Amino acid sequence: MPEINLKVPAVAVREIRLNTITGYEGSAANLVQQSCCGAALQDQPRSFTQCLGCSTSNAACMVTLVQDGVVISHGPVGCSTCLHEFAFTYRVNAPLRGVEKPTQRHIYTTNLSEDDTVFGGNEKLAECIREVYERDHPGVIFIITTCASGIIGDDVEGIANDAEEELGIPVVAIFCEGFRSKVWTSGFDAGYHGIARKLIRPPATGSDGQPQRREIINVINFWGSDIFSRWFERFGCKPNFITPYSTTESLAASSEARASVQACTTLGSYLSGALEKEFGVPALKAAPPYGIPATNRWLRALGELLGQPQVAEEIIADDLAEFGPQIEELRAQLAGKTAYVTAGAGHGHSLLSLLGELGIEAQGAALFHHDPLNDIDSPEADSLVARVRDYGDVPRLSICNKQEFELVNVLSRVRPDLLLARHGGMTLWGAKLGIPSLLIGDEHFGMGYQGLVNYGQAILEVLENNEFVTNLRQHAINPYTKWWLEQPPYTFLGDEDDDWLN
Repeated sequence: MPEINLKVPAVAVREIRLNTITGYEGSAANLVQQSCCGAALQDQPRSFTQCLGCSTSNAACMVTLVQDGVVISHGPVGCSTCLHEFAFTYRVNAPLRGVEKPTQRHIYTTNLSEDDTVFGGNEKLAECIREVYERDHPGVIFIITTCASGIIGDDVEGIANDAEEELGIPVVAIFCEGFRSKVWTSGFDAGYHGIARKLIRPPATGSDGQPQRREIINVINFWGSDIFSRWFERFGCKPNFITPYSTTESLAASSEARASVQACTTLGSYLSGALEKEFGVPALKAAPPYGIPATNRWLRALGELLGQPQVAEEIIADDLAEFGPQIEELRAQLAGKTAYVTAGAGHGHSLLSLLGELGIEAQGAALFHHDPLNDIDSPEADSLVARVRDYGDVPRLSICNKQEFELVNVLSRVRPDLLLARHGGMTLWGAKLGIPSLLIGDEHFGMGYQGLVNYGQAILEVLENNEFVTNLRQHAINPYTKWWLEQPPYTFLGDEDDDWLN
């Protein structure tokens, strides 16, 4: 059982806490079976790695989006560039959440120099915190560590605690150095660990000594559109979004919610677990609502959790009556099509479920990591298990931490009708190979019954307008050599397997 300990400054990384792996190739069903057998699942190392993600960027992805917070990157100036990317995302996606005037993001760096790495950056960090407070008077200051500050051993936690006492606001140390974990999503956990430690207050109690609950449901998500208000309103509740567009007050109040739900199990399981185990907020024990069976289970689990199962049945009946005929029509139009998926783990599983529901054959997937366990101790919340159970196996599934040379090799051989991607840097490879490619940044776009209609229509549009990728293929230069494209895709992963296509 994964342990959550908010008394320590740094969260245990996923390799230790969840037995997470970044190297695997086989089938989805085999991966699920091995994950259930403990020691049977072994991480396969790569003898060559092209690129990796950094946990710092994932921690920044969460804390940069708190409206009344500021962020300090404690490291060289180059390490702060990822924070500015999310500041841009924050403003661009604000209309999806109904935020008319998103606050300006305030991002700073201590700009550690070569001398600082020799003599230490403690004083520089303490001065930076004071200056940031005088400039912005924020509700919270987040300090994101980097490899440089981790290597030289700066006392970031001690400085944060001293500054918190001096300034009278939360100062949160987020320990997310890139070398701490080879699983970049450990950065999500680091960010949420700091939030749970310093910002979430214990729930108020009533005269009976029991925790008081508000009519809110925590939604742990990225920055997708608000599809939850329509559902939650039927239960008499409102969504409390975490962390995009949240505030220190809304985060503090998350301990008084009636439940927590996740848009993506990769993103949300740690905070869901912390809210349940430390603050008594029950986590929804169901995979996110992608595809009809998963949506039915998700709504029914929510109805049971809120003590209103009849409301869940009413929502299911109403939405299926409205969107069911359109889904059937889309299945007929997409029959016989094939697709390949590249994405992070949780959302990748969800995209595979969307394909299964729309009747599109999933020829394979490259997912960035795999968690055999989750922090809410629930097999029902495992989105890959749900995909295999609902729609069958997925062949040629690899756990591939952004190794684009493997993706290009696979796509050049399999040549699906469509490439579905979660990250923009991946869609260009499909386009260069003449494969229509679809990237939708709004992770809520495909949720629920209407989400199936949304995604089906988007896929049809991409497939019907393929002139650009067809022309691009004739002119694009492939940077990978003929030698590599003739090798088995996973030549550098564990033992070479010449029969991977079978």
